[in-house]
Amino acid sequence: MTVGRRSLIMSGAFGMAGLAAADAAMAAKPVAAGNAGWVDVRHFGATGDGATIDTAAIDRAIDHVAARGGGTVYFPAGTYASYTIHLKSRVTLWLDNGAVLLGAAPSAGRGYDLAEPIGAWGAYQDAGHSHWRNSLIWGEGLHDIAIVGQGLIWGKGIGRGDGKDDWLKDPSGPGTANKSIALKNCRNVTLRDFRILEGGWFALLATGVDNLTIDNLLVDTNRDGFDIDCCRNVRVTNCTVNAPWDDAICPKSSHALGEIRVTENVMIANCFVTGNYVVGSVLDGTWRKMPQDFAGHIHGRIKFGTESNGGFRNITITNCVFEDSRGLAFETVDGAMIEDVVVSNIAMRGIVDAPIFIRLGKRMRGPSGRDIGTVRRIRIQNIVSSGATILPSVIAGLAGHPIEDVSISDLFVHHVGAAAAEMATIQPPEAELGYPEATMFGPLPATGFFVRHARNLQMSNIEVAVAKPDPRPAFRLEDVADADIFWVRAPKGAPVFSLKDCSDFRATGSRGMKDRVVDGPASGSF
Repeated sequence: MTVGRRSLIMSGAFGMAGLAAADAAMAAKPVAAGNAGWVDVRHFGATGDGATIDTAAIDRAIDHVAARGGGTVYFPAGTYASYTIHLKSRVTLWLDNGAVLLGAAPSAGRGYDLAEPIGAWGAYQDAGHSHWRNSLIWGEGLHDIAIVGQGLIWGKGIGRGDGKDDWLKDPSGPGTANKSIALKNCRNVTLRDFRILEGGWFALLATGVDNLTIDNLLVDTNRDGFDIDCCRNVRVTNCTVNAPWDDAICPKSSHALGEIRVTENVMIANCFVTGNYVVGSVLDGTWRKMPQDFAGHIHGRIKFGTESNGGFRNITITNCVFEDSRGLAFETVDGAMIEDVVVSNIAMRGIVDAPIFIRLGKRMRGPSGRDIGTVRRIRIQNIVSSGATILPSVIAGLAGHPIEDVSISDLFVHHVGAAAAEMATIQPPEAELGYPEATMFGPLPATGFFVRHARNLQMSNIEVAVAKPDPRPAFRLEDVADADIFWVRAPKGAPVFSLKDCSDFRATGSRGMKDRVVDGPASGSF
C-alpha cells in the first residue's frame, strides 16, 4: 500500500524515520494516498535543479492531468527553470513551500512563445495588453484552472517591456517574455497563496476572465501587479503588492479582445499596496525603502484605467492600506462609463500626488464615433490620509460633461502644505486630451479638494489639515452644481471655500463658519 506523508504524520509514525519514509513514499509515486488526482512534475522529467529547462516536463505533466479529466500538478521544493508553460482546463498547479518556478533568461534559439498577432484594435491600448502568449504561464479559452500553494514564481528572466532591463537588449524581441501569468477568455480561475518576485511588465494580465479569485498573494514586482482587463465577477482579497515602477492593482477595460467589454462586479478587500520599497525587500522581510531620488517615480496604487473603452460598473473597495504610493484613481478617458462604486475604510500614508483622483476626459483612444464617457454614483467613506504631498484630491470632468452623484463622507486628509502664495489664485488648464494623472493640471489652488465640472456633490464630516501653513483654500470648486457640504474643518489662515461659476451651493454645520446657502449662481471665497 502506498503511504502518503500526511497519513504517516497523522498515524503517529513521525520522527526521523517516519519523515524519511514519508518523503520516500512521495518521491516513489506521482500519486500520494488520498490524492488520486495529483501528479508530481518530477515523474515527467522535471529536475528542479534551477539550471535545466523544465518546460517540456511541466507541459507533459499538465497534458497528462488534462487527459485524465483534470487534477493537480504538484511542484515539490526545488527551482524549476522554464520558458512558456501552457495551462489547460481543469488543471491546478500546486507550488509547494520551497518550490520556485523560475522564468529563465532566453538564449539563442531558446525562449518563450512568440507574441501572437493582433488586429487593428491593437492601437487602442498599450502593446503589453494586446499579447498573452509571450509569458511564463499562459492560457486562453480555459475553464476551471488554479495556481495555488506557498511557492514562488520568480520572473528573473522576464523583461519589463519598457527597455529598462539592464540585461535584456531587446525587450520585445523573439523569445522574450514580459508577463508572469497571462490569461485570456477564461472562466473560473483561482490564484491563491503563492508569491511573485519580479513579475515583468505584468505579474498578472487577466483579459476577459470571468469568476476570478485572487487571494493571499504577495507580489514584489518591477512593474504592474495585477492588470484585470474586461473581466467580470472578480475578487481580489488579502493581497500585498509592492510595485514601485507601476500600478499595484489596476482594473482596465481595453479593446484588446477586439470588442468593447465592461469590467464589472469587482471586489477589492483587505489589501496592502505600496510603491516605495526595493523590489524583493517586502518578500524577504527587510522592507528597504527606495532612495530619496526615486520619489518622483513612485506608483504602487489601486487605479481603474487608463484603458477605458468598455467601462467599470459595480465596484467595491474596502479595508485597504496605501503606503508611500499614489492615491486611489478612477479614470475614464476613452468613452466609457464608471458607475456604481463604493469605497470604504481606507488608510493612506505618504501619498504621492492626490489621495483621491476621479477623472472624466476625452483622449478617445478607440474606435471612432464614440461619445464621451460618464462618471456617476460613487460613494467614498471612512478614509484617512496622512503625509500626502502638495496636490489635493481631484474630481475633474469636462465642460458639458460633469461628473455626477459623488458622495464623500468621514474623511481626514493631511498634506505637507507650504504652497507658494501664487498657487492660491492659479487657474489650472482644462487638459481635456491629456493623460489622466493628478499632475496633468499642474499646481492646484486647494489644499484638500479641487473639483471642476461636477454635479450633485455631497460631502460631510471632512477634515483637511496641513503640516505647514498654506495660503490655498481647503476646497476649490469650479463649475459645480448642486453641492451640499456639511461639517468641514479646514486649516486656519486661508479660506475654506473658493467658488467659481458654481450654482446651488450649500455649506452648513461647520464650526467657525456661518452656514451659507446659495440658490442660483455662486462664486467667491469665504
